[in-house]
Amino acid sequence: MGYYDDHTSSRNQHKKPSWVMPTIVGLILGAVLIVLALPALIQSDILPYDLAITDEEANRENEEAADEDTPTSQSVNVDVTTQVTEVVENVQDAVVGVVKVQQGGASGLFSNEEQQGGTGSGVIYKKEGNSSYVVTNHHVIQNASQIELVLMDETRVEASLLGSDPYTDLAVLEVKDKDIGKAIELGSSENVKVGEPAIAIGNPLGLRFAGSVTKGIISGTQRAIPQDLNGDGRVDWQAEVIQTDAAINPGNSGGALINIKGQLIGVNSMKIAQSSVEGIGFAIPIDAAKPIIDDLEKDGEVTRPFMGIEAYSLAELASNDWRGTLNLPNDVEAGVFINGVEPNSPAAQAGLQQYDVITKLDGEPVTNIVDLRKHLYEKTQVGDTMSVTFYREGEQQATELKLTSQ
Repeated sequence: MGYYDDHTSSRNQHKKPSWVMPTIVGLILGAVLIVLALPALIQSDILPYDLAITDEEANRENEEAADEDTPTSQSVNVDVTTQVTEVVENVQDAVVGVVKVQQGGASGLFSNEEQQGGTGSGVIYKKEGNSSYVVTNHHVIQNASQIELVLMDETRVEASLLGSDPYTDLAVLEVKDKDIGKAIELGSSENVKVGEPAIAIGNPLGLRFAGSVTKGIISGTQRAIPQDLNGDGRVDWQAEVIQTDAAINPGNSGGALINIKGQLIGVNSMKIAQSSVEGIGFAIPIDAAKPIIDDLEKDGEVTRPFMGIEAYSLAELASNDWRGTLNLPNDVEAGVFINGVEPNSPAAQAGLQQYDVITKLDGEPVTNIVDLRKHLYEKTQVGDTMSVTFYREGEQQATELKLTSQ
């Protein structure tokens, strides 16, 4: 007899379950299918999450793409030429340095020696024959015994003074040398608009920064700046200027203020130099400068009609002074008030008085001091009789005055 039952029982305990092998096979097949289908799932955006690519993989892919798309490396050239750079290149030879040479002081071993008394800028505005004509500021060449021009290549040439005018702060120089540069194109300041680009070219700080260029905008037009020319504390003149925020520094005086076309629209003249003020510079409008330049070039001086009044735009007064101090009627909204009358002047002889308000000249409206000056200097001549409409103590009156020379 054997132990059949025991033998049978032992074999049943070690037998493996029938589901193990199919499960293993299924997992392997599933993994294969997922690997094969994963790219398609990513592209179709079916997966609920994003797969991040490591930096190393991204770099490798970028390098492979670069190798395929860019077989050879190429250098990149940046063109920085703009309209401003082109304009400056075309006109900078027309702007020169102006050096004032003066005799030495009244005492000392070197009292008779000539010394450099100051520097500024100038603009070549005309070339005719062998002569070149330069406009600059009166204060740049004032009291000069000799004047020299400094060109872009630092060459110095002697210039002669044809004439200067302290009221408009303009002077005209002549150089007997046809090869000192080219003349700038003259523009017009009449239609200059606030906000349009403006470029100033000059030689600030004693020619140390010759040919400096600053860019800004037109900040204001028809500004009237009171000036005391003889230092007696009284206003002698109202300078008509263009205001700009293009930097104008000492040495820029007499330089060019140009528009975006490279045309001369003003002669740089002054700035407000206060610690609390930035970006307020002034230039003489070219339209106002042209007749002065012509007179200085031909006659050496300016002969202008003279009224003999110290006047200001009505807009410079507080509105309560219009009705209070000046007693103006409500329908008067603009004009020029007289702050002083010179004895024995045409205005005094015509009966004009302090605090009279001029509203018309020869029947044409006068709204501010610029209008008065334009009419006086552009539409009248010495010896003309001019009619003046004005208000005094609220009453409109009229008179006539005969203009004399200043």
